[in-house]
Amino acid sequence: MNIRISDELRPYVDPLTTHEYEALERSILAEGCRDALVLWGEVLVDGHNRYAICRKHGIPYNTVQNDKFGSIEDVMLWMIDNHLARRSVSDFQRGMLALRKKAILSERVKAQKEAEPETTPETESKAPETPPERPPLATREEVAKVAGISSNTVSRIEKIQKTATPELVEAVRSGTISLNAAAAVASLPSEEQVAAVNGGKKELRQVAKQLREAKSPARAPKPEAPPEPHETIDDVGEANARIVELKAENAALRAKVQQLTIALSEARRQHSEKEAS
Repeated sequence: MNIRISDELRPYVDPLTTHEYEALERSILAEGCRDALVLWGEVLVDGHNRYAICRKHGIPYNTVQNDKFGSIEDVMLWMIDNHLARRSVSDFQRGMLALRKKAILSERVKAQKEAEPETTPETESKAPETPPERPPLATREEVAKVAGISSNTVSRIEKIQKTATPELVEAVRSGTISLNAAAAVASLPSEEQVAAVNGGKKELRQVAKQLREAKSPARAPKPEAPPEPHETIDDVGEANARIVELKAENAALRAKVQQLTIALSEARRQHSEKEAS
């Protein structure tokens, strides 16, 4: 049988890590390919890694047809739901899959509206009043529910999706850097993101930490309550002295934040000069 790998479906095939691929390869070599490959006609829908391993070692495999798909978009949605049902999928992968599902469904609704015949005054007067169709997964909360993650996590993934370089995306996908840290590093220019990724796990974490500290304003000390009427003059004097002391501590904290910001900017400048040379 001729099996075809669709380029359109590649973004929906989540690649295995090296460890996961090697474990799957050992299992197939020892026990054979137990699960059938899912096909839509000649297009491979599920079992891309098993198919590659079987071809590499000449191991026989079985196939099964899924005739319920009406379009390539139906295949994509099936693959997304299939991945979301797996417990091993990370929060980042879940968010990316749910956002892809939202995009596919939104495009489908848009295409359906464009295909509808144009209305005239006569048809509008005869047509029953129906509320406009609400786009699927319209809110961040709905996307989060489908993915099984929080809306804040979806927000971070959207930021990474929009501004992160492929190198940074791969780092968070593989677990080299956390979602929170990746969202912070994604605010840097592309060349600085790549440099941080090339610096390794420790460098990524350090850059993310510096960015978060630079953006977090120093917390002002909570003012102390005014003295009660029965307090003595000495008590009032001690309270005023404490307020002066706290103000000095606050100023020192702000100065430290400013020094960290300057140090980070200087480190970036030196790195840029080193790359240019």
